[in-house]
Amino acid sequence: MVKLTTLKPRLSPLRSKLSAPSGRQAYDADRDRQDWRRWYKTARWQALRWWVLTRDLFTCQWPGCGRVEADTSQLVADHRKAHRGDEGLFWDRDNLWTLCKPCHDSRKQRQERRGDR
Repeated sequence: MVKLTTLKPRLSPLRSKLSAPSGRQAYDADRDRQDWRRWYKTARWQALRWWVLTRDLFTCQWPGCGRVEADTSQLVADHRKAHRGDEGLFWDRDNLWTLCKPCHDSRKQRQERRGDR
């Protein structure tokens, strides 16, 4: 008669996704709780974003870039001056400009981290 032995598990247990969030995750979660984050999901914002993109002729306004982009998912209607929840600044057309994703995600973010205007 053969004696059966138990097999050792080959996979390690998965870590819980409910654990304490990292610094970036905590920042994003806190940011998403801000009331003004909902403004980006409104039809009013979508119309304003389209207005800004067409005003700027789908061209990145960052000095020295000038990239023309037909794919509007690669363009950002960006606030020149950070609104920080100020409703007036958020909806101000003169505070918005068109940036391509590479400029927005690198140059503009670097500028904001430094505290430049």
